[in-house]
Order: sequence, then structure tokens, then C-alpha cells
Amino acid sequence: MTTPSTGSAAYDRHVASQPEAVAALLETPVPVLDPARPLVLTGIGTSLHACRTAAAWVRLLTGGRVRAAALDAHDLALTEGITAADQVVVVSHRGTKTAPNDVLARAAEAGAVTVAITGEGPAEPAAGTVLRTCPQEAASTHTVSYTTALTLLARLVATALGDEGADLAEALAQVPEALSRTLELPLAPQAVDALADATGPVLVTGTGLDAVTAAEAALKIKEGTYRWAEALHTEFALHGTPAVFSATTAGFLLRPAGPDAGRTADLERVLRALGAPVHHCADDPDAALPFASVPALVRPLVSVVPFQRLVSLAAARTGASPDLTHLEAEPWATAIRSVKL
Repeated sequence: MTTPSTGSAAYDRHVASQPEAVAALLETPVPVLDPARPLVLTGIGTSLHACRTAAAWVRLLTGGRVRAAALDAHDLALTEGITAADQVVVVSHRGTKTAPNDVLARAAEAGAVTVAITGEGPAEPAAGTVLRTCPQEAASTHTVSYTTALTLLARLVATALGDEGADLAEALAQVPEALSRTLELPLAPQAVDALADATGPVLVTGTGLDAVTAAEAALKIKEGTYRWAEALHTEFALHGTPAVFSATTAGFLLRPAGPDAGRTADLERVLRALGAPVHHCADDPDAALPFASVPALVRPLVSVVPFQRLVSLAAARTGASPDLTHLEAEPWATAIRSVKL
């Protein structure tokens, strides 16, 4: 049994706050990590998505000379090794979750360098350095804490890599204005219809950094609209997965910043042949889900915003609540609260 939605008031406020929140962190002092030592980035869910992007930045900026690991905090707390040589960066919205704090304890015991990226609040993670992102979000569907975590991760990566990180640092300075412009761009009503009226799975795809954004977008769709969404790399979506596509599949494709061997077009052709609606997210004002153009390195901070806004508009249509992520209704409230995170 469901109850009426309490809406998206807090969620919408947090989405709108992102330009100022990111700008406020551009000069925040960060520790200088050593690119010659292992860099382990860890979190869960949205926080892990931010870590995956940061690990990709390290690879891209160094041409693969330096490779960072992005690991789920649950695995790192229980089964993965941590050594004194490691530099462990833990990302957590509130700083209170069990697995991220267990990672910090294990890392400290091993003698590793530790950095915690978390929101403002009473939690004091036991890390060598604690970097604060933004005030705690009232909405359970996190947005601004994701983009601000990405901002601090970008600053850590750019600072650690020195001259190799200059492109990222320069691009990051363009993000607040790009966020503001993106928030003003209209979304296509047909894209909102496709999500709100979805009777089958929602597919979100992308390549490279966009594949991580797709994962974050799919999570927001699940949390905020109660629709099942799956994120896939565009290439993966063409291998085996078309067996389950149908006219009830709603496709949201992140149009790539660079060449993708035509695979986004191939995927669109397959989906349309099966009768599925397809909508693009791109740095194109004519796209269904548009965002302002920025250097490719910082697309993850901007390209996620149309999906955040899409969730709010679809939730208003369906009676879902991005603020409460189904905690407003039974049996979800009891089931969700039965598990300690």
C-alpha cells in the first residue's frame, strides 16, 4: 500500500544549489598525495561513482602511467588488502556509514595515508585529513553532495599530478557557470513522459566517463521515481542485453564527447527497431536532456544534472518522493529501516 508523495522540495533545492556549492570548494586546501604510491578510492553507491570518475581522471591525465583503484567500501573493509604504502580516500555523504568507517580503521591500522571526503555535520571520520563537501542534504536522493565530492576529488587528483593535472584544474573552474546554464535549459516533455509512463525497465548508457554518469543517473531514477533502471556501458548494451529489450524499455543515451565507433547510433537503431523510445543527453540545446558544454574531463559534474531534474519532473507525475525514497510508504519504510547501513 502506498501513501501520497511528500514531494521533492528539499531535493529541488539541493539540485539548484550546486553552482554555488561547487564554486565554494574551488580554493579549498587539499593534501598533496603522492602519484608514486598506490591511490585507493572507496565509497558505496553514489560515493563509489564519484571514486570511479576520480580513478578515470588519474588514468586519462597520465596516459595510463598512473592507475588508481576505485573499490566498493564493503569489499575494502572485509576482503581487500590495505598496506602502509596505500593512500586511501574514503567518500561518504554523512560520514556515519559502517563500511567506510571500517575502511578508515583498517587503513589506520595498516599505517596508510587516509583522507575522508564527507558532508558538513557532527560526524568526525577518523582520517588523517577530513575534507567537507556541503551541508547535509535533507533529501535521501543525493545530488549536491555528489557534485561537491567530485569537486574535491578533482582537486586532489589535479594537485597530486602537478603539471599533468593542470587541464583538470583549469576545466574545473568552468563548472559553476556551466551548472548554472544547465539548470536553465528546458527538458523535452517527451523524455519526462518516457520515464513517468515507463512500464518496463529504464536503460541509461554511456561510454568512458559517461558510463559512470549513467550509473549515477540510474541510481537517481530508482531512488527518486521508484522505476527500475539499469546503467550499462554502450558497448555492453549491444552484447546479449538486446534479448530483453522491448517496446516497454525506455532508453536514455548519453551522446559521447568523442568517437565511439558509432556504437551509440547502433544502440539507438536496435532500440527503435524494437519500438522502444530513445532520448539523448548531450551538450546540445536540442537534445532531450541538454547540458552546457564543458571540457570532457569535467562532463561528469554537469551531464548528471539533466537526469537529476528529470527525476524531479517524473516524480511529480508519479507521486514518488526523491526526498524520502519510498520511506513515506509501507512496506518500504519498515523494510528499509530494518537494515543498518
